[in-house]
Amino acid sequence: MTVRSGVEELLGVDIDAGLCQLALTHRSYAYENGGTPHNERLEFLGDSVLGQAVTVLLYTTFPQLPEGELAKRRAALVSTQALARIARSINLGPSILLGKGEQQTGGSDKDSILADTMEALIGATFLSAGQAVATDLVERLVEPLMNDEDTFGSHIDPKTSLQEVAAAQGLPAPHYSVDFSGPDHARVFVATVSVGDVSGTGTGTSKKHAEIAAAHHAYEQLTA
Repeated sequence: MTVRSGVEELLGVDIDAGLCQLALTHRSYAYENGGTPHNERLEFLGDSVLGQAVTVLLYTTFPQLPEGELAKRRAALVSTQALARIARSINLGPSILLGKGEQQTGGSDKDSILADTMEALIGATFLSAGQAVATDLVERLVEPLMNDEDTFGSHIDPKTSLQEVAAAQGLPAPHYSVDFSGPDHARVFVATVSVGDVSGTGTGTSKKHAEIAAAHHAYEQLTA
């Protein structure tokens, strides 16, 4: 069984061979193989498809919930942690193409890499089979999480949880700043979030992941 056919079997969809290969190609692998294309553009597309599908699913499934609660649940279902859980549930990690450095540091089980690859595969599905099939895929992937209490905990959506606890304690809204270092293929982002006199820091392979880590750090301090 090829990697492509294995992934298609895991997802239950037909994906163009080239797009599937692209979706599974991490930037570290691309750098070590002559600058071949990697999955970040597909990740960008998949993130949009995922967000729209989850928004519609929540709106139709929970007609009694107010906007604020719907927004919180959406943020949890499209979070890095939730997508990584989905990726692990289908054993996606071994299929991701990684550079040697990422392989040696357990990249195939890192939340950020698993989540990004899931988004890229959703984007590849959209381009290969259209919006309806991509939406159906998203619904099948996230529905098991919708009735799981762990999905909506603070560890799943730290940024929203931090904003809520700050408001409850009469503190100003969280303010984020992000710096980065390193070459394009191995860039590291460092985020700092300030909430009154409390600050949290976090690192990640993207601005989003660094901000999430920083929010979690600050949240732990405010709720200690």
